[in-house]
Amino acid sequence: MQRLNVLLSAYACRPGEGSEPGIGWDIAQELAKYHDVWVITRENNRPSIEAELIKNPVSGLRFIYCDLPLWARWWRRGNSGVGVQIHYYLWQIVAYFVSHDLHRRYHFNLVHHVTYVKYWGPSFLSLLPVPFIWGPVGGGESAPAEFLQDFSWRGRLYETARNIARWLGEQDPFVHITAQRSILARATTEDTAQRLHALGAKTVQVYSQLGLSQSQIDELASLAGQDNFPVRFISIGRLLHWKGFHLGLQAFAKAALPKSSDYWIVGDGPERQRLETLVKDLDIQAQVKFLGMLPRQETLKCLGNCLALVHPSLHESGGLVCLEALAAGCPVLCLDLGGPAIQITENTGFKILASRPEQAVADLATAMTTLAEDQELRLRMGQAGQQHVREHYSWTVRGQELAQLYREVLDESKYLSARDSAPS
Repeated sequence: MQRLNVLLSAYACRPGEGSEPGIGWDIAQELAKYHDVWVITRENNRPSIEAELIKNPVSGLRFIYCDLPLWARWWRRGNSGVGVQIHYYLWQIVAYFVSHDLHRRYHFNLVHHVTYVKYWGPSFLSLLPVPFIWGPVGGGESAPAEFLQDFSWRGRLYETARNIARWLGEQDPFVHITAQRSILARATTEDTAQRLHALGAKTVQVYSQLGLSQSQIDELASLAGQDNFPVRFISIGRLLHWKGFHLGLQAFAKAALPKSSDYWIVGDGPERQRLETLVKDLDIQAQVKFLGMLPRQETLKCLGNCLALVHPSLHESGGLVCLEALAAGCPVLCLDLGGPAIQITENTGFKILASRPEQAVADLATAMTTLAEDQELRLRMGQAGQQHVREHYSWTVRGQELAQLYREVLDESKYLSARDSAPS
């Protein structure tokens, strides 16, 4: 089968990392098995990419590095959120001109925007005269209004600023152009899909941006099969207001669990003090351990010694830790919101309705009690979770699916071109 010339836009792209950089890298190297891939990315990604390619060369994969002039990079100084977003926007413009010249040399069959995974920023590569795929992109998720009452003033301020930023992005004509020129726009969640339709995207699919490599799946699978520890739950992630860890703690205090039960929280962040105060108010200090930030291997060891991951995030387009838990044979308790709700099925965990805080806490508590009392259910969910990851979230499988999708998109593009050029 003939290999296509594919251009990927991956502002974030570094091997061996999670989140956005890992997504950019994993997609690029998997696609190179099937097509000739050019990746346009930031100059600061060069050292880690080239070091990895020296150790593990990838045939058919080329990187093009570009960035703003030195005098224009002050926007990003200090890695502040606003500075990063301004730099990202301006970088998109530079990337377009570089890609325009590349297209004249290599005649790309298709262009795909991979990172950042956000819908309210444009991709100027959509202006190239080539079929364009956008995403998966996310960010259209919002915390239900009923849950805002539990946020600190900083949390409510953050949510307000986030809503303003999204609204401003949606007013950008280039965001509309990106949506309208996409032959396919992929959304991480239904919430984002609705926003893409509103921006003018003609064809929208809901598809998670996340995956795990085979080595990660094997590593996590080695943690499974253990169930000789006390009833123990775990939450992993930055301690942010929208992560919903306060809901997990309240549910733990409410659940009918043995006195020997405990709850581990791995991570740190601005909400730690409020969570520690909540633990005292709930009188569960003896059962809750704040373990802080841990190296990956220690975090995985902790995960392997817990019977379920509690991840009640209130708005999240991804949630990689949920996939990692499933791959480790650990059931997941999440809210029926955002990316985690896409990943978790009724066979692999519990998706809790989020109509109001009191109801969510009560239902989380019931789920905790059920898992604590039913070892067979835990093992069955753990095995189903591992199978679910292997079949749907392996980068090997996702690479095959994406390579085939490109051909389907090009066939659709040819059909539309022929239809539009036919005499009326």
